[in-house]
Amino acid sequence: MGMSTFSHFDNDGSTHMVDVGGKPETDRSARAYARIRMDRNTLAMIRDRRAQKGDVLGVARLAAIMAAKRTDELIPLCHSLPITAVSIDFEYESDETLGIMAIVQTKARTGVEMEALTAASVAALTIYDMCKSVDRAMSIEAIRLEEKQGGKSGHYRRIDPTKADKKAT
Repeated sequence: MGMSTFSHFDNDGSTHMVDVGGKPETDRSARAYARIRMDRNTLAMIRDRRAQKGDVLGVARLAAIMAAKRTDELIPLCHSLPITAVSIDFEYESDETLGIMAIVQTKARTGVEMEALTAASVAALTIYDMCKSVDRAMSIEAIRLEEKQGGKSGHYRRIDPTKADKKAT
C-alpha cells in the first residue's frame, strides 16, 4: 500500500489538503457516537440537574454544536463547510453510562464525518469538564462514526458485530 492511498498524502508522501473543487455539491450527513462512563451518583446528578455548574447536558449540546462549526480550525486538513444542521442527543444507557449521538448535515463537496466526530467528542469532554470536581475517574469511550450519507463513496453504516447475522460471515 503506497502513500497515495491516503488522500491527505501525495505520491511523494507530502501532506496536502485534498482538492474538492471539481466535485459536485451534494447533500451529505454524518452520525457519530461517543460514550462517557462515570460513577452512578455523578450520572444521577446530571440526570436530576443537580450539578453545581448548572445544566450539564445543555452546555454540552451547545459546546458540541460550536465544535462542529469550528472543526476546520481543530483538524489541520479539514475543509471549511457550510453546516446546515447539527443535532446532539443524549441517552442514559445504564446507571453509569451516557451515550452521545451527533448528527451533522451540509450541502457541500466533501462530507461532515469529522464534524460529527468532533461534536460527539467535545460533548463528552464538556461533560467531563463540568463534572470533574466530583468524579475525576470518568472515562470517554467508543468515539466512532456510525453512519454517513452522500458523496461518491455513498452510504456507510457501522455494523454492530454483536447484532450482525452470524451466518453472513
